[in-house]
Amino acid sequence: MLKAGVLGAGHLGKIHLKLLQQSTKYELVGFYDASKEASEKIVDEFGYKSFPTMESLIDASEMVVVVTPTSKHFECAEMVIKAGKHVFIEKPITQTVAEAEQIRDLAKKQKVRGQVGQVERFNPAFIAIKDKISNPMFIETHRLSEFNPRGTDVSVVLDLMIHDIDAILSIVKSPVKAVSASGVSVISETPDIANARIEFENGCVANLTASRISLKKMRKARFFQRDAYISVDFLEKKCEVVKMKNAPSEIDDFAMILTNAEGIKKQIYFENPKIENNNAILDELESFYEAIKADKTPEVSLQQGAEALRVAMLIIENFKKI
Repeated sequence: MLKAGVLGAGHLGKIHLKLLQQSTKYELVGFYDASKEASEKIVDEFGYKSFPTMESLIDASEMVVVVTPTSKHFECAEMVIKAGKHVFIEKPITQTVAEAEQIRDLAKKQKVRGQVGQVERFNPAFIAIKDKISNPMFIETHRLSEFNPRGTDVSVVLDLMIHDIDAILSIVKSPVKAVSASGVSVISETPDIANARIEFENGCVANLTASRISLKKMRKARFFQRDAYISVDFLEKKCEVVKMKNAPSEIDDFAMILTNAEGIKKQIYFENPKIENNNAILDELESFYEAIKADKTPEVSLQQGAEALRVAMLIIENFKKI
């Protein structure tokens, strides 16, 4: 078991504390939070050990989860890595791309592993279909949420859209060629609703929409590729694959057949891949454990976290051009 500590004990920090305590791969040593009052309340309610300083928590740990406000990610991660400890950083990796690259390079220099908390990569619906997405040429995502003051310290792009940016970058094996976007601030000082278009060098286009002022929640993605349409509902944990193949010479009476303008007949096939229920946050933490033990690149590496942030910042920069 690896000794694990948590920096930051807010809403998400408490979830990490609970899951690390449940895990058979980690030994939870405790947490540090800057708020003495909040720390005492958590100790009284859950019995976790509270450390008086960040340094003391890091010293007692082999792996540290950084769940502080984004503005503190760089400072905390840098301290963890310089101490020679492995680090798991909740998304977004840092506030700036320069900070993300520094963290990535420092981890390599110190020979420690780092992972970014992009939980949708471990969503069972996404896991069930990602291998079926081979060469998407058009992608559409919608990530809508009801308003919650928590998270509004950053743009909706870094709060919500970055989940879809990361998922798309993990699938489209081509460099980003161009980005265009628009965003509107309704309640917050930063945009609450945004739309972005990402063009890749291989011709793939992704259209992303994110909002944190919607009346209902939605987290859906659709992938279109040659002879196939693939959908995933991250919220409901459902997915569907619709494939088209050349129709056989003998057609079943119940088969769904389409005929294109050239007279070529295609048969439609529906697939509903089996979805294995899981706890995505626990899985990402334990996946990181396996990467550390095997000394291999984590599922969501610091480099991937930096690249997702780079694309997110390109989108945010586009807002300023409007």
